[in-house]
Amino acid sequence: YPLLGIQSAKTVSRAYFSDSSFLYMGGFILALGIERWGLHRRIALTITSAVGVGPRRLVFGFMLATFAISMWISNTASALLMIPIAMALLASLEEWHSDEPRSDRAFRRLAMATTLGIGYSATIGGMATLVGTPTNVVYVDIFRRLYPNAPAMSAGQWMTVWIPFATVFLLVAWGVLVFRMGTPRWSAGLDRGMLKSQLRALGPMQPPERWMLGMFLFTVAAWLFRTDFAFGESIRLPGWGRIAECWLERLGVSAGGTGEWINDSTVAITVAVLMFLIPVRTHGGHARAPLMDWRTANRLPWGILLLFGGGFALADACKSTGLSEWTGEHLAVLVEGQPLWVMILGIGVLVTFLSELTSNVATANALLPMIGGTAVALGMDPRLLMIPATIASSCGFMLPVSTPPHTIVFGTGRIKLLEMARYGFFLNLAGALLMLAASLWLLEPQLETRRGELPDWARPAAAAPSPD
Repeated sequence: YPLLGIQSAKTVSRAYFSDSSFLYMGGFILALGIERWGLHRRIALTITSAVGVGPRRLVFGFMLATFAISMWISNTASALLMIPIAMALLASLEEWHSDEPRSDRAFRRLAMATTLGIGYSATIGGMATLVGTPTNVVYVDIFRRLYPNAPAMSAGQWMTVWIPFATVFLLVAWGVLVFRMGTPRWSAGLDRGMLKSQLRALGPMQPPERWMLGMFLFTVAAWLFRTDFAFGESIRLPGWGRIAECWLERLGVSAGGTGEWINDSTVAITVAVLMFLIPVRTHGGHARAPLMDWRTANRLPWGILLLFGGGFALADACKSTGLSEWTGEHLAVLVEGQPLWVMILGIGVLVTFLSELTSNVATANALLPMIGGTAVALGMDPRLLMIPATIASSCGFMLPVSTPPHTIVFGTGRIKLLEMARYGFFLNLAGALLMLAASLWLLEPQLETRRGELPDWARPAAAAPSPD
């Protein structure tokens, strides 16, 4: 960019580490702590053993456990966690019934549904929270760069919209996978004892696990209640973030009217720092060690953080050169006069199938600035198109290359490419329709925006880039 005269080196380098990058970093350190002390395995086995027996329940148990975990740690890590557990269970069934499973069509269907369900639920669960998948973090930062005066959407607000969407989507995915699933002739071997025996082998919950569970619950609560919660139009519960900022103002610290002293990355980094400071007794009970050490934290996905930075720099350049606005004006001519639901559905389907062939992070980085420019050219709140497009970028389910969780489960050898494409096609369409419903019935009321009205913060004068 500096050599081409697009932006100065100072401006480009500033984009590479923003508060969104720190949000993902803090969330991943929390996830690494959960993995370090084995809490993730205990949670997974507890959920799967509690769901019940039977092939359909077994598939749902693995999907529910993966879904719950991937909301808080990366969807890739969730798939990597659950696949060994599922493969061990399937291998045990093959050993116990060595004369039947390999030739049993129902067993092959069970193995396919279990492994494919883990990949799908890891992707779906990641959509529900800001830290579950990188594309959500990409949206937060690109939106803030394009519209610096716009009100930020907190992690709690995001979850109130997309957790219901993801929950329904999970049930749809499970229904698609187990539809007309036969029952293996030896299904009596599927009992809770197999999973509960693995859970008992973990022993009682150790102090590090209890501490990590407490840190996890504290983080979720802090994200949920940082911003105001509205109950209807007349009742509003103030969030702790506003209370803390009022306290800072009394001490003479002013946020300059931006209200950005405290955001979700503040919570994530605070928890990460505390994990390095809190000593706990290890499993032996004699020595003490911090909840997090640098050897574990060094496993952070630095490549993804740099990928974020490159995308943020691209978004900055699209805005400063006027490319996003120019593209938006030309795209607006094509969709002008169409109802909102047609635009959301069209963008959702386009982005979904495009993400089958390219990285979902790259798709979001390339398209979100242009989609925002299109919304502004149409005189509407850009969030109504940008957020659904962000969700749609994670809705590619047909091919192994669409997202890392799908690559992981395809590598088990339990899934045929044709099967993955067939089930994924139905989920692509279901995801677009569910995303449309969530956008119209949940997202639009949450944003408190008026349809067909361009907010003041989105007007070119208000959204002007800051000087170098």
